[in-house]
Amino acid sequence: MICAVASGKGGTGKTTVTAGLAAVWDRPFTAVDLDVEEPNLHLFLHPDIESEVPAMMEVPVLDAERCTSCGQCAAFCRYKALAFMGGHLLVFSDMCHGCGGCLALCPEGALSPGERELGQVLAGSFEASAAVGRARFLMGRLRVGEAMSPPLMRQVKTKLPRRPTKADPDVLIDSPPGVSCPAVNAVMDADCVVLVTEPTPFGLHDLKLAVEAFRPLGMPLGVVVNRAGVGGTDIQGYCAGVGVPVWAEIPFSRAIAGAYARGEVPARVAPEAESAALTLMKAVRAAVAGSREADHA
Repeated sequence: MICAVASGKGGTGKTTVTAGLAAVWDRPFTAVDLDVEEPNLHLFLHPDIESEVPAMMEVPVLDAERCTSCGQCAAFCRYKALAFMGGHLLVFSDMCHGCGGCLALCPEGALSPGERELGQVLAGSFEASAAVGRARFLMGRLRVGEAMSPPLMRQVKTKLPRRPTKADPDVLIDSPPGVSCPAVNAVMDADCVVLVTEPTPFGLHDLKLAVEAFRPLGMPLGVVVNRAGVGGTDIQGYCAGVGVPVWAEIPFSRAIAGAYARGEVPARVAPEAESAALTLMKAVRAAVAGSREADHA
């Protein structure tokens, strides 16, 4: 089972919820941080990093002597990574999406495959719950200045089973915030999506965007209300109106805030956070089981 934790906006507590699930999960699992632009799940789980591998992407390299300026490659590239200026072909490798189309099109073989570094893929393990012992940890870290995170996220995903079965460990994904390409890339293979929000006007607004973006993907959606008890926004009313269940509420609590500030997992030190994490774990499993039963009906 793959459970992705997402949010319509940053700062709602998405990483805190992921870490809380990791603290109470009682089956073998892998924790994955796909928020590669600003990964911080490791700050809570404190994994022992055992490998750090550069993530490379194929980009075209120009042999100017062979180029006849036919223009086929530049006309094909929708990302403007290839352009003609003054009759000369220019290659902007930072804008390349690595599709390889220009390499296949060039009739003179003036473009050959090269590489650019996207970032790093890190792997290790950490101490999880007593029932699990040590759990596997994966994360991507985007190179400073790199604009595209989805290719790196996909390379992190290659470290997971391509088609998970019941025999494979579960996967808990800390997704990037928002509803753009990186967020969709993170959740698209999941069995369910946990949407973390807060009872504020911004929280409700961006929760609506997240529901609209992720619901068409067809997996179960559920909401966690973080800092419940503050603000006057009717998150529950909205969720009831659109048919998205509230799976758990994390109360606004000084103990939880203090644990977060100290870099601790609140679910390990605050009973109310642990209770919310256990409630969420049960709701996630019930939703996935129900979805699978419906698929086989």
